[in-house]
Amino acid sequence: MSASPSELVTAAADRLKDKSQALLSEMIVAAGSGPSALDDVVRAQLTSFDLVDGSFDYDPRQVPMVDEFAAEAVGASETEHCVVGHLRGGPGRSLILFAHPDTEDFQPAPAWKSDPFTPTVRNGRLFGWGVADDLAGIAVMVQSIAVLREAGLSLQGDVAVVSAPSKKHRRGISAALHRGLQADAAIYLHPAESGKGLDEIKAFAPGQLEFMITIDGEPPRTNEPAHTAFAHRGVNPFDKAMVVATALKRLDVDRGERIRHPRLERAIGRSANLMVTHCDTGGEAVLSRIAPACRLGGALTLIPGEDLTKVMGAVEAAIKTACADDTWLAAHPPVIAWLSGVSAAETEAESELYRTVAGILADLGADPVVNPLHTSSDIRNPIVQKGIPTVGFGPLCGGLTMSGLADEWVDLADFHRTIAAAAEIIVAWCGVGGRSQAV
Repeated sequence: MSASPSELVTAAADRLKDKSQALLSEMIVAAGSGPSALDDVVRAQLTSFDLVDGSFDYDPRQVPMVDEFAAEAVGASETEHCVVGHLRGGPGRSLILFAHPDTEDFQPAPAWKSDPFTPTVRNGRLFGWGVADDLAGIAVMVQSIAVLREAGLSLQGDVAVVSAPSKKHRRGISAALHRGLQADAAIYLHPAESGKGLDEIKAFAPGQLEFMITIDGEPPRTNEPAHTAFAHRGVNPFDKAMVVATALKRLDVDRGERIRHPRLERAIGRSANLMVTHCDTGGEAVLSRIAPACRLGGALTLIPGEDLTKVMGAVEAAIKTACADDTWLAAHPPVIAWLSGVSAAETEAESELYRTVAGILADLGADPVVNPLHTSSDIRNPIVQKGIPTVGFGPLCGGLTMSGLADEWVDLADFHRTIAAAAEIIVAWCGVGGRSQAV
């Protein structure tokens, strides 16, 4: 009796374990030399599989933005690079695999137990800078294709693999999509930041708006260095900021009661939050002087279906209403700066993509559930930009640099299991047309 595609994939993934770990280690070293060195490693692997090269340069500032914006400068330079490989299969269902190669900028603190750019294995874990965010995802993506080649399987549908810069609004996968990349579904390969490994599927991403509000005041007119004795003759912007903060809190309560989503209700007991997290009056804290202005900053979450513009309008209306009852604020309305915004996105648990992915992960021993709390996950990009159903998953990880920790790691057993899972998902989604000559 001939082996099933699943059995062929499992055996091939097992044979390639050493090569898979070696590739991830090579990527950690290359990342220490910069993006180009890492891109070269990825491109060399895809070329060895005879994938059609669709790599391109792009300017993040020129990428169209759908239901998303950012006020800050994007990218680290004017030009970024996406490494893209196309595996031509045929008229069957197509799939995009994507992950991001850019890691957090290197910081010497907190200190690591080992050299961050020297791959180190301890207790079944591979340590290295960016290994979980998201070099492991890149390696899984690449090696899933290697497994299919090793297994000798010929696909019925096309697969695109995309190493797409993401951090600091680099918008790599959006750039690829707006250049014409299209598929019936997409998989985002990234270890779960929650630390749940393959027990988590990213199928829901809350949206988020970030803002800064400037409230003007008026210091008392005096040449005295201390304002305390003259405080009644000035307008303390901190006092006026509290009027604005109270209005925002009322809006938060209203949204918390009115905005509902089943996934969020089950996970956290609430579906929408608005929080003020920043307050300053500029410069050093001189306790005896009234500052000319005060700034409040914060963020709020959105659920799928909420329109960014309408939610921004609700915030502005709440502040305007509160200011109408205050003589000073009515004459000196606060200025709202919207710093960034991304809309929410989800892939339904009833969708064929979700059921396919969850079923394969379960067959490999995982107990996958949706984490609906990872705000602004990159799964939203294919969904929002082009209406492509998307889910994400990845191996067990920890020590994430993005969370201010050290000794970032990926569990090697889970890493290899994720490669097998990705290859099986490709087979299940695209279909196979028999055996091909293994590379």
